[in-house]
Amino acid sequence: MPPTLAAPARPVTIPVLGHLARDIGRDVNVVFYLLAIFVTAMVLAVKTFGLAALVLTAVAAVPVVFILLLWVTLP
Repeated sequence: MPPTLAAPARPVTIPVLGHLARDIGRDVNVVFYLLAIFVTAMVLAVKTFGLAALVLTAVAAVPVVFILLLWVTLP
């Protein structure tokens, strides 16, 4: 019998994403807390590293935005 491939991991079973997914499932306001943490981290990064922090964040966001645009335009 050939070995079977494991099913792809759901976001709940991935350690970091699973914890966040369960928290968001319990309380939707967690999204706003995470947004506040992200904005605070960006402000501290810009104060520490300057414009390079914004540029690297924008470069990292390009694939995410591209995938979201593709997902939205699917028929």
